[in-house]
Amino acid sequence: MMKDVVQNIDRRTLLKGGAALGGGIIATGMPLSQVIWAAEGKVLKVALQFDLASLDPGFNTSGYEVNVMNCLYSKLTHYKSGSEWGWDLEAAEKIEQVDPTHIRFRLKKGIKFTGGYGEMTARDVKFSYERIIKQKSANMPDLGSFDHVEIEDDHTGVFVFKTPYVPVWTLSFPYVTGHIVSEQAVMKATKDGGNFGMKPPAFSGPYVLADWKQNQYTLLTRNPEWSGPKPGFDEIRIVPITDIKTAERAYQAGDVDFATISLDSLATFKSNPPPDTKVEEHPSLRYVFLGMNVDNPKLKDINVRKAIQWAINVPQILDGAYAGQANVATGIIPQGMIGHREKALVPPEGDLAKAKEFLERAGVRDLQLTIDCDNSGIPSIIAQTIQAQLSQIGITVQVNAQDPGSFGTIGQESEGDRWKDVQLFINNNSSLPDPYYYTTWYTKAQVGVWNWSRFSSDRFDEINAKAITIEDPSKRAKLYYEMQDIMEESGAYRFLTNGGTPVVYRTSKIRAATRPDGVPLYLDFKPA
Repeated sequence: MMKDVVQNIDRRTLLKGGAALGGGIIATGMPLSQVIWAAEGKVLKVALQFDLASLDPGFNTSGYEVNVMNCLYSKLTHYKSGSEWGWDLEAAEKIEQVDPTHIRFRLKKGIKFTGGYGEMTARDVKFSYERIIKQKSANMPDLGSFDHVEIEDDHTGVFVFKTPYVPVWTLSFPYVTGHIVSEQAVMKATKDGGNFGMKPPAFSGPYVLADWKQNQYTLLTRNPEWSGPKPGFDEIRIVPITDIKTAERAYQAGDVDFATISLDSLATFKSNPPPDTKVEEHPSLRYVFLGMNVDNPKLKDINVRKAIQWAINVPQILDGAYAGQANVATGIIPQGMIGHREKALVPPEGDLAKAKEFLERAGVRDLQLTIDCDNSGIPSIIAQTIQAQLSQIGITVQVNAQDPGSFGTIGQESEGDRWKDVQLFINNNSSLPDPYYYTTWYTKAQVGVWNWSRFSSDRFDEINAKAITIEDPSKRAKLYYEMQDIMEESGAYRFLTNGGTPVVYRTSKIRAATRPDGVPLYLDFKPA
Protein backbone atom coordinates (compact mmCIF):
# COMPACT_ATOMS: atom_id res chain seq x y z
CA MET A 1 0.00 0.00 0.00
CA MET A 2 2.84 2.43 0.84
CA LYS A 3 4.32 1.61 -2.57
CA ASP A 4 1.07 2.83 -4.17
CA VAL A 5 1.29 6.11 -2.27
CA VAL A 6 4.83 6.68 -3.47
CA GLN A 7 3.88 5.96 -7.07
CA ASN A 8 1.04 8.40 -6.73
CA ILE A 9 3.53 11.24 -6.24
CA ASP A 10 5.57 12.67 -9.11
CA ARG A 11 8.56 10.33 -8.90
CA ARG A 12 11.05 12.57 -10.64
CA THR A 13 10.41 15.43 -8.23
CA LEU A 14 9.78 13.61 -5.01
CA LEU A 15 11.99 10.56 -5.09
CA LYS A 16 15.04 12.44 -6.29
CA GLY A 17 16.36 12.65 -2.74
CA GLY A 18 15.23 9.14 -1.83
CA ALA A 19 12.02 10.46 -0.29
CA ALA A 20 8.99 8.29 0.27
CA LEU A 21 5.54 9.23 1.45
CA GLY A 22 5.77 8.16 5.07
CA GLY A 23 4.54 9.33 8.40
CA GLY A 24 0.86 8.79 7.64
CA ILE A 25 -1.74 11.46 7.95
CA ILE A 26 -1.11 14.42 10.21
CA ALA A 27 -3.71 15.28 12.83
CA THR A 28 -6.85 14.45 10.90
CA GLY A 29 -7.07 10.81 11.86
CA MET A 30 -7.99 9.97 8.26
CA PRO A 31 -7.29 6.38 7.23
CA LEU A 32 -4.54 6.01 4.64
CA SER A 33 -6.98 4.32 2.24
CA GLN A 34 -8.83 7.62 1.77
CA VAL A 35 -5.63 9.27 0.56
CA ILE A 36 -4.95 6.40 -1.82
CA TRP A 37 -8.46 6.85 -3.23
CA ALA A 38 -7.66 10.44 -4.16
CA ALA A 39 -4.90 9.21 -6.45
CA GLU A 40 -7.53 8.11 -8.96
CA GLY A 41 -8.98 11.60 -9.25
CA LYS A 42 -7.90 14.98 -10.62
CA VAL A 43 -4.52 16.26 -9.47
CA LEU A 44 -3.23 19.83 -9.38
CA LYS A 45 0.58 20.07 -9.47
CA VAL A 46 2.11 23.44 -8.66
CA ALA A 47 5.50 24.97 -7.89
CA LEU A 48 5.81 27.13 -4.77
CA GLN A 49 8.77 29.50 -4.39
CA PHE A 50 9.28 28.72 -0.71
CA ASP A 51 9.35 25.65 1.48
CA LEU A 52 6.76 25.58 4.23
CA ALA A 53 7.95 26.23 7.77
CA SER A 54 4.63 26.94 9.50
CA LEU A 55 0.96 26.42 8.69
CA ASP A 56 -0.11 28.32 11.79
CA PRO A 57 -1.96 31.53 10.78
CA GLY A 58 -0.50 33.28 13.80
CA PHE A 59 3.07 32.36 13.02
CA ASN A 60 3.57 32.07 9.26
CA THR A 61 7.05 32.80 7.92
CA SER A 62 6.10 33.86 4.37
CA GLY A 63 3.19 34.82 2.15
CA TYR A 64 3.66 31.54 0.24
CA GLU A 65 2.44 29.60 3.27
CA VAL A 66 -0.82 31.55 3.09
CA ASN A 67 -1.49 30.07 -0.38
CA VAL A 68 -1.60 26.66 1.33
CA MET A 69 -3.50 27.81 4.43
CA ASN A 70 -6.28 29.11 2.15
CA CYS A 71 -7.01 25.47 1.31
CA LEU A 72 -6.89 24.16 4.89
CA TYR A 73 -8.85 26.68 6.96
CA SER A 74 -11.92 28.87 6.52
CA LYS A 75 -11.92 32.68 6.76
CA LEU A 76 -14.86 35.06 7.13
CA THR A 77 -14.04 36.50 3.68
CA HIS A 78 -11.54 35.75 0.90
CA TYR A 79 -9.98 37.62 -2.02
CA LYS A 80 -11.76 37.31 -5.35
CA SER A 81 -9.81 35.96 -8.30
CA GLY A 82 -9.51 38.15 -11.39
CA SER A 83 -7.97 41.47 -12.37
CA GLU A 84 -9.78 43.70 -9.83
CA TRP A 85 -9.17 43.63 -6.08
CA GLY A 86 -12.24 42.61 -4.11
CA TRP A 87 -13.53 40.09 -1.58
CA ASP A 88 -16.38 37.60 -1.20
CA LEU A 89 -18.00 35.96 1.81
CA GLU A 90 -16.50 32.62 2.85
CA ALA A 91 -17.29 31.37 6.39
CA ALA A 92 -19.40 34.45 7.05
CA GLU A 93 -23.02 34.37 5.99
CA LYS A 94 -23.15 38.13 6.63
CA ILE A 95 -20.63 40.78 7.74
CA GLU A 96 -21.25 44.52 8.14
CA GLN A 97 -19.65 47.68 9.51
CA VAL A 98 -22.00 48.77 12.32
CA ASP A 99 -20.05 51.97 13.08
CA PRO A 100 -16.39 53.10 12.63
CA THR A 101 -15.15 50.76 15.40
CA HIS A 102 -17.59 47.80 15.30
CA ILE A 103 -18.10 45.06 12.68
CA ARG A 104 -20.76 42.37 13.14
CA PHE A 105 -20.48 38.92 11.52
CA ARG A 106 -22.73 35.89 11.33
CA LEU A 107 -21.13 32.51 10.56
CA LYS A 108 -22.59 30.00 8.13
CA LYS A 109 -23.87 26.96 9.99
CA GLY A 110 -22.39 23.50 9.54
CA ILE A 111 -18.67 24.34 9.00
CA LYS A 112 -16.90 21.44 10.73
CA PHE A 113 -13.44 21.07 12.21
CA THR A 114 -11.74 17.71 11.56
CA GLY A 115 -10.62 15.40 14.36
CA GLY A 116 -14.00 15.47 16.10
CA TYR A 117 -13.70 19.12 17.17
CA GLY A 118 -17.22 19.95 16.07
CA GLU A 119 -18.81 22.93 14.39
CA MET A 120 -17.07 26.29 13.97
CA THR A 121 -18.55 28.88 16.33
CA ALA A 122 -18.10 32.55 17.14
CA ARG A 123 -15.90 31.39 20.04
CA ASP A 124 -13.40 30.01 17.52
CA VAL A 125 -13.41 33.32 15.63
CA LYS A 126 -12.80 35.21 18.89
CA PHE A 127 -9.99 32.81 19.86
CA SER A 128 -8.30 32.96 16.43
CA TYR A 129 -8.10 36.77 16.32
CA GLU A 130 -7.41 37.44 20.01
CA ARG A 131 -4.74 34.71 20.04
CA ILE A 132 -2.64 36.78 17.61
CA ILE A 133 -2.63 39.66 20.10
CA LYS A 134 -2.19 37.46 23.19
CA GLN A 135 0.74 35.56 21.66
CA LYS A 136 2.35 38.82 20.45
CA SER A 137 2.49 37.29 16.98
CA ALA A 138 4.53 39.04 14.27
CA ASN A 139 1.18 39.30 12.43
CA MET A 140 -0.26 41.70 15.03
CA PRO A 141 0.16 44.71 12.69
CA ASP A 142 -2.32 43.10 10.25
CA LEU A 143 -5.02 43.57 12.89
CA GLY A 144 -4.34 47.29 13.38
CA SER A 145 -6.37 48.68 16.29
CA PHE A 146 -8.39 45.46 16.80
CA ASP A 147 -9.15 44.93 20.49
CA HIS A 148 -11.50 41.95 20.96
CA VAL A 149 -14.55 40.06 19.72
CA GLU A 150 -17.82 40.18 21.63
CA ILE A 151 -19.89 37.00 21.28
CA GLU A 152 -23.62 37.43 20.76
CA ASP A 153 -24.55 33.79 20.14
CA ASP A 154 -22.96 30.59 18.75
CA HIS A 155 -22.75 32.01 15.22
CA THR A 156 -22.71 35.79 15.75
CA GLY A 157 -20.10 38.16 17.11
CA VAL A 158 -18.85 41.74 16.91
CA PHE A 159 -15.27 42.86 16.23
CA VAL A 160 -14.37 45.81 18.45
CA PHE A 161 -11.58 48.21 17.42
CA LYS A 162 -9.96 50.88 19.60
CA THR A 163 -9.95 53.35 16.71
CA PRO A 164 -11.26 53.17 13.11
CA TYR A 165 -9.20 50.73 11.02
CA VAL A 166 -9.81 51.05 7.27
CA PRO A 167 -7.54 48.14 6.10
CA VAL A 168 -9.54 45.50 8.00
CA TRP A 169 -11.45 44.69 4.78
CA THR A 170 -8.38 44.36 2.56
CA LEU A 171 -5.95 42.77 5.06
CA SER A 172 -7.30 41.36 8.32
CA PHE A 173 -10.30 39.37 7.10
CA PRO A 174 -9.22 37.95 3.70
CA TYR A 175 -5.53 37.30 4.43
CA VAL A 176 -3.49 35.29 6.95
CA THR A 177 -4.95 36.63 10.22
CA GLY A 178 -8.41 35.79 8.91
CA HIS A 179 -7.91 32.01 9.08
CA ILE A 180 -10.11 30.54 11.80
CA VAL A 181 -8.66 27.74 13.92
CA SER A 182 -10.39 25.51 16.48
CA GLU A 183 -9.91 26.84 20.00
CA GLN A 184 -10.35 23.37 21.49
CA ALA A 185 -7.89 21.71 19.08
CA VAL A 186 -5.20 24.39 19.38
CA MET A 187 -5.37 24.55 23.17
CA LYS A 188 -5.17 20.77 23.40
CA ALA A 189 -2.16 20.66 21.03
CA THR A 190 -0.20 23.62 22.44
CA LYS A 191 -1.49 24.03 26.04
CA ASP A 192 -1.14 27.84 25.79
CA GLY A 193 -2.48 28.66 22.32
CA GLY A 194 1.06 29.03 20.95
CA ASN A 195 2.61 28.08 17.61
CA PHE A 196 1.64 24.65 16.28
CA GLY A 197 3.97 25.06 13.29
CA MET A 198 3.67 22.29 10.70
CA LYS A 199 1.29 20.17 12.80
CA PRO A 200 -2.18 21.70 12.45
CA PRO A 201 -4.42 19.98 15.02
CA ALA A 202 -7.61 20.47 12.95
CA PHE A 203 -8.75 21.69 9.54
CA SER A 204 -11.92 23.49 8.46
CA GLY A 205 -11.29 24.07 4.74
CA PRO A 206 -11.88 21.99 1.60
CA TYR A 207 -8.51 20.20 2.00
CA VAL A 208 -6.42 18.57 4.71
CA LEU A 209 -2.64 18.30 4.94
CA ALA A 210 -2.10 14.64 4.01
CA ASP A 211 1.69 14.69 3.98
CA TRP A 212 4.66 17.03 4.01
CA LYS A 213 8.34 16.37 3.56
CA GLN A 214 10.64 19.31 4.19
CA ASN A 215 12.24 20.65 1.00
CA GLN A 216 10.45 17.95 -1.04
CA TYR A 217 6.68 18.28 -1.29
CA THR A 218 3.36 19.05 0.34
CA LEU A 219 0.33 16.86 -0.38
CA LEU A 220 -3.22 18.14 0.18
CA THR A 221 -6.24 15.86 -0.20
CA ARG A 222 -9.96 16.49 0.03
CA ASN A 223 -11.42 17.04 3.49
CA PRO A 224 -14.15 14.37 3.84
CA GLU A 225 -15.95 16.55 6.39
CA TRP A 226 -16.12 19.62 4.11
CA SER A 227 -19.72 20.55 3.25
CA GLY A 228 -19.09 23.72 1.21
CA PRO A 229 -18.55 24.17 -2.55
CA LYS A 230 -16.42 21.35 -3.93
CA PRO A 231 -13.03 22.48 -5.26
CA GLY A 232 -11.85 21.30 -8.66
CA PHE A 233 -9.15 18.81 -7.65
CA ASP A 234 -8.92 15.69 -5.52
CA GLU A 235 -5.29 16.35 -4.69
CA ILE A 236 -2.98 19.35 -4.70
CA ARG A 237 0.73 18.51 -4.91
CA ILE A 238 2.96 21.43 -4.06
CA VAL A 239 6.66 21.26 -4.87
CA PRO A 240 8.89 23.85 -3.15
CA ILE A 241 11.28 25.25 -5.76
CA THR A 242 13.01 28.32 -4.36
CA ASP A 243 15.02 28.99 -7.52
CA ILE A 244 12.69 30.44 -10.14
CA LYS A 245 14.79 29.13 -13.04
CA THR A 246 14.46 25.60 -11.64
CA ALA A 247 10.70 26.17 -11.43
CA GLU A 248 10.65 27.13 -15.10
CA ARG A 249 12.51 23.93 -15.99
CA ALA A 250 10.12 21.88 -13.83
CA TYR A 251 7.20 23.40 -15.73
CA GLN A 252 8.79 22.67 -19.11
CA ALA A 253 9.51 19.08 -18.02
CA GLY A 254 5.84 18.59 -17.06
CA ASP A 255 6.59 18.14 -13.34
CA VAL A 256 4.21 20.99 -12.47
CA ASP A 257 1.28 22.57 -14.34
CA PHE A 258 1.43 26.05 -12.77
CA ALA A 259 4.49 28.15 -11.98
CA THR A 260 5.60 31.73 -11.53
CA ILE A 261 8.35 32.58 -14.02
CA SER A 262 11.05 35.24 -13.89
CA LEU A 263 10.69 38.57 -15.66
CA ASP A 264 13.91 37.93 -17.58
CA SER A 265 12.34 34.76 -19.06
CA LEU A 266 9.06 36.44 -19.94
CA ALA A 267 10.02 37.44 -23.50
CA THR A 268 11.17 33.88 -24.28
CA PHE A 269 8.02 32.27 -22.90
CA LYS A 270 5.84 34.72 -24.84
CA SER A 271 7.64 34.26 -28.16
CA ASN A 272 8.12 30.51 -27.84
CA PRO A 273 5.75 29.06 -25.23
CA PRO A 274 5.77 25.33 -24.39
CA PRO A 275 2.79 23.40 -25.86
CA ASP A 276 -0.66 24.14 -24.35
CA THR A 277 0.73 26.98 -22.25
CA LYS A 278 -0.89 30.26 -21.31
CA VAL A 279 1.46 33.07 -20.23
CA GLU A 280 -0.13 35.75 -18.03
CA GLU A 281 1.47 39.01 -16.91
CA HIS A 282 0.35 40.53 -13.63
CA PRO A 283 1.44 43.72 -11.85
CA SER A 284 3.22 42.93 -8.62
CA LEU A 285 2.60 44.18 -5.09
CA ARG A 286 6.17 43.24 -4.15
CA TYR A 287 8.73 45.77 -3.05
CA VAL A 288 12.44 45.26 -3.46
CA PHE A 289 14.95 47.56 -1.79
CA LEU A 290 18.48 47.66 -0.45
CA GLY A 291 18.26 48.02 3.34
CA MET A 292 20.99 49.21 5.70
CA ASN A 293 21.24 48.39 9.41
CA VAL A 294 21.58 51.86 10.97
CA ASP A 295 22.69 50.32 14.29
CA ASN A 296 25.70 48.59 12.75
CA PRO A 297 28.87 50.56 13.67
CA LYS A 298 29.96 50.78 10.00
CA LEU A 299 26.60 52.29 8.94
CA LYS A 300 25.81 54.56 11.89
CA ASP A 301 27.00 57.67 10.00
CA ILE A 302 24.19 58.90 7.71
CA ASN A 303 26.84 60.17 5.27
CA VAL A 304 27.97 56.57 4.66
CA ARG A 305 24.39 55.52 4.03
CA LYS A 306 23.77 58.47 1.68
CA ALA A 307 26.97 57.59 -0.21
CA ILE A 308 25.60 54.08 -0.77
CA GLN A 309 22.19 55.43 -1.87
CA TRP A 310 23.76 57.75 -4.46
CA ALA A 311 26.26 55.13 -5.73
CA ILE A 312 23.46 52.80 -6.80
CA ASN A 313 22.20 52.90 -10.38
CA VAL A 314 18.74 51.32 -10.30
CA PRO A 315 18.10 50.89 -14.08
CA GLN A 316 21.44 49.09 -14.36
CA ILE A 317 20.36 46.66 -11.62
CA LEU A 318 17.00 46.04 -13.29
CA ASP A 319 18.64 45.37 -16.66
CA GLY A 320 20.81 42.67 -15.08
CA ALA A 321 18.27 41.09 -12.75
CA TYR A 322 15.04 41.41 -14.74
CA ALA A 323 16.20 41.89 -18.35
CA GLY A 324 14.81 45.42 -18.11
CA GLN A 325 11.25 44.08 -17.67
CA ALA A 326 10.71 45.54 -14.16
CA ASN A 327 9.68 49.06 -13.18
CA VAL A 328 11.91 51.52 -11.30
CA ALA A 329 10.39 51.95 -7.84
CA THR A 330 9.68 55.44 -6.54
CA GLY A 331 9.23 54.11 -3.01
CA ILE A 332 7.84 50.97 -1.43
CA ILE A 333 4.24 51.59 -2.59
CA PRO A 334 3.67 50.52 -6.22
CA GLN A 335 1.80 52.23 -9.02
CA GLY A 336 -1.98 51.94 -8.81
CA MET A 337 -1.98 51.97 -5.00
CA ILE A 338 -2.97 54.83 -2.69
CA GLY A 339 0.25 56.57 -1.65
CA HIS A 340 2.37 55.81 -4.73
CA ARG A 341 4.95 58.63 -5.11
CA GLU A 342 5.62 60.19 -8.52
CA LYS A 343 9.37 60.04 -7.96
CA ALA A 344 12.01 59.15 -5.37
CA LEU A 345 14.21 61.78 -3.68
CA VAL A 346 17.40 60.13 -5.01
CA PRO A 347 17.21 59.86 -8.82
CA PRO A 348 17.17 56.30 -10.28
CA GLU A 349 20.65 56.56 -11.84
CA GLY A 350 22.24 57.98 -8.67
CA ASP A 351 25.39 60.09 -8.96
CA LEU A 352 28.88 58.70 -8.30
CA ALA A 353 30.46 62.12 -7.72
CA LYS A 354 27.84 62.94 -5.10
CA ALA A 355 28.31 59.50 -3.52
CA LYS A 356 32.06 60.11 -3.17
CA GLU A 357 31.36 63.52 -1.56
CA PHE A 358 29.24 61.86 1.13
CA LEU A 359 31.99 59.29 1.81
CA GLU A 360 34.56 62.08 2.17
CA ARG A 361 32.24 63.88 4.56
CA ALA A 362 32.15 60.71 6.65
CA GLY A 363 35.96 60.51 6.57
CA VAL A 364 35.79 56.82 5.69
CA ARG A 365 38.47 54.95 3.74
CA ASP A 366 38.66 51.29 2.60
CA LEU A 367 35.17 50.46 3.86
CA GLN A 368 34.36 46.74 3.82
CA LEU A 369 30.74 45.63 4.09
CA THR A 370 28.60 42.52 3.76
CA ILE A 371 25.33 42.26 1.84
CA ASP A 372 22.88 39.50 2.79
CA CYS A 373 20.30 38.10 0.38
CA ASP A 374 18.43 34.89 -0.27
CA ASN A 375 19.74 32.54 -2.94
CA SER A 376 16.50 32.30 -4.94
CA GLY A 377 18.10 33.87 -8.04
CA ILE A 378 17.20 37.52 -8.56
CA PRO A 379 18.24 38.79 -5.09
CA SER A 380 21.72 37.32 -5.68
CA ILE A 381 22.01 39.09 -9.05
CA ILE A 382 20.90 42.38 -7.42
CA ALA A 383 23.45 41.93 -4.63
CA GLN A 384 26.27 41.23 -7.09
CA THR A 385 25.38 44.29 -9.18
CA ILE A 386 25.37 46.48 -6.06
CA GLN A 387 28.73 44.93 -5.10
CA ALA A 388 30.15 46.12 -8.45
CA GLN A 389 28.53 49.56 -8.19
CA LEU A 390 29.83 50.23 -4.67
CA SER A 391 33.33 49.21 -5.73
CA GLN A 392 33.26 52.33 -7.95
CA ILE A 393 33.35 54.52 -4.83
CA GLY A 394 35.90 52.34 -3.03
CA ILE A 395 33.55 50.20 -0.92
CA THR A 396 34.34 46.47 -0.90
CA VAL A 397 31.27 44.27 -0.49
CA GLN A 398 31.05 40.56 0.30
CA VAL A 399 27.81 38.88 -0.83
CA ASN A 400 26.27 36.37 1.59
CA ALA A 401 23.58 34.42 -0.29
CA GLN A 402 21.70 31.91 1.86
CA ASP A 403 18.60 29.77 1.63
CA PRO A 404 15.33 31.72 2.08
CA GLY A 405 14.53 30.04 5.41
CA SER A 406 17.82 31.13 6.94
CA PHE A 407 17.76 34.58 5.33
CA GLY A 408 14.20 35.16 6.57
CA THR A 409 15.38 35.39 10.18
CA ILE A 410 18.66 37.33 9.96
CA GLY A 411 17.21 40.55 11.35
CA GLN A 412 15.00 38.99 14.00
CA GLU A 413 16.18 39.39 17.58
CA SER A 414 14.09 36.38 18.64
CA GLU A 415 16.40 34.18 16.54
CA GLY A 416 19.62 35.10 18.35
CA ASP A 417 22.35 37.67 17.73
CA ARG A 418 22.70 37.47 13.94
CA TRP A 419 20.93 40.84 13.60
CA LYS A 420 23.97 42.56 15.10
CA ASP A 421 26.11 41.47 12.13
CA VAL A 422 23.60 42.56 9.47
CA GLN A 423 24.95 45.46 7.40
CA LEU A 424 23.40 45.66 3.91
CA PHE A 425 20.58 43.35 2.81
CA ILE A 426 18.25 42.84 -0.14
CA ASN A 427 14.63 43.00 0.93
CA ASN A 428 12.29 41.22 -1.50
CA ASN A 429 8.87 41.16 0.12
CA SER A 430 5.38 40.32 -0.98
CA SER A 431 2.61 42.66 0.07
CA LEU A 432 -1.14 43.21 0.01
CA PRO A 433 -3.56 45.72 -1.54
CA ASP A 434 -3.36 48.44 1.10
CA PRO A 435 -0.56 51.01 1.67
CA TYR A 436 -0.60 50.27 5.40
CA TYR A 437 0.84 46.84 4.61
CA TYR A 438 3.88 48.53 3.10
CA THR A 439 4.68 51.00 5.87
CA THR A 440 3.69 49.29 9.09
CA TRP A 441 6.73 46.97 9.12
CA TYR A 442 9.04 49.99 9.53
CA THR A 443 7.68 51.33 12.80
CA LYS A 444 9.68 51.29 16.06
CA ALA A 445 7.61 48.33 17.28
CA GLN A 446 8.94 46.28 14.35
CA VAL A 447 12.65 46.92 15.08
CA GLY A 448 14.19 43.48 15.51
CA VAL A 449 11.12 41.79 14.02
CA TRP A 450 10.65 42.82 10.35
CA ASN A 451 12.31 46.25 10.56
CA TRP A 452 15.83 44.96 9.92
CA SER A 453 17.17 48.42 9.07
CA ARG A 454 16.30 49.33 12.67
CA PHE A 455 15.06 52.63 11.26
CA SER A 456 13.19 54.67 13.87
CA SER A 457 11.09 57.83 13.52
CA ASP A 458 8.46 59.27 15.86
CA ARG A 459 6.86 61.22 13.02
CA PHE A 460 6.70 58.09 10.84
CA ASP A 461 4.97 56.13 13.61
CA GLU A 462 2.55 58.96 14.28
CA ILE A 463 1.33 59.30 10.68
CA ASN A 464 1.36 55.53 10.11
CA ALA A 465 -1.16 55.26 12.97
CA LYS A 466 -3.22 58.19 11.65
CA ALA A 467 -3.38 57.01 8.01
CA ILE A 468 -5.37 53.85 8.83
CA THR A 469 -8.22 55.86 10.30
CA ILE A 470 -8.77 58.01 7.18
CA GLU A 471 -11.21 56.90 4.51
CA ASP A 472 -10.58 59.77 2.06
CA PRO A 473 -8.03 58.31 -0.46
CA SER A 474 -6.33 61.63 -1.34
CA LYS A 475 -5.87 62.60 2.32
CA ARG A 476 -4.54 59.13 3.06
CA ALA A 477 -2.16 59.28 0.08
CA LYS A 478 -0.42 62.45 1.33
CA LEU A 479 0.51 60.73 4.58
CA TYR A 480 2.03 57.77 2.71
CA TYR A 481 4.04 60.13 0.47
CA GLU A 482 5.51 61.70 3.61
CA MET A 483 6.28 58.31 5.21
CA GLN A 484 8.27 57.19 2.18
CA ASP A 485 10.15 60.52 2.18
CA ILE A 486 11.08 59.94 5.84
CA MET A 487 12.32 56.41 5.07
CA GLU A 488 14.46 57.61 2.18
CA GLU A 489 15.82 60.65 4.07
CA SER A 490 17.05 58.31 6.84
CA GLY A 491 19.56 56.87 4.34
CA ALA A 492 18.51 53.36 5.39
CA TYR A 493 16.81 52.47 2.10
CA ARG A 494 17.44 52.51 -1.63
CA PHE A 495 14.17 51.60 -3.36
CA LEU A 496 14.70 49.39 -6.44
CA THR A 497 11.54 47.92 -7.99
CA ASN A 498 8.07 46.47 -7.47
CA GLY A 499 8.83 43.72 -9.96
CA GLY A 500 6.04 41.95 -11.82
CA THR A 501 4.44 38.50 -11.65
CA PRO A 502 4.32 36.51 -14.90
CA VAL A 503 2.79 33.04 -14.50
CA VAL A 504 2.44 30.05 -16.83
CA TYR A 505 -0.03 27.19 -16.73
CA ARG A 506 -0.91 24.19 -18.83
CA THR A 507 -4.27 24.79 -20.52
CA SER A 508 -4.65 21.08 -21.33
CA LYS A 509 -4.72 20.33 -17.58
CA ILE A 510 -6.02 23.34 -15.67
CA ARG A 511 -7.77 26.70 -15.69
CA ALA A 512 -5.76 28.79 -13.25
CA ALA A 513 -7.11 31.51 -10.96
CA THR A 514 -5.06 34.23 -9.30
CA ARG A 515 -5.38 37.41 -7.34
CA PRO A 516 -4.84 40.57 -9.47
CA ASP A 517 -1.13 40.39 -8.57
CA GLY A 518 -0.70 36.85 -9.96
CA VAL A 519 -0.67 35.03 -6.60
CA PRO A 520 -2.48 31.68 -7.08
CA LEU A 521 -5.83 30.95 -5.42
CA TYR A 522 -5.76 27.14 -5.59
CA LEU A 523 -9.38 26.76 -4.47
CA ASP A 524 -10.54 28.59 -7.61
CA PHE A 525 -8.45 26.46 -10.00
CA LYS A 526 -10.53 24.21 -12.25
CA PRO A 527 -9.62 21.15 -14.33
CA ALA A 528 -9.39 21.88 -18.08
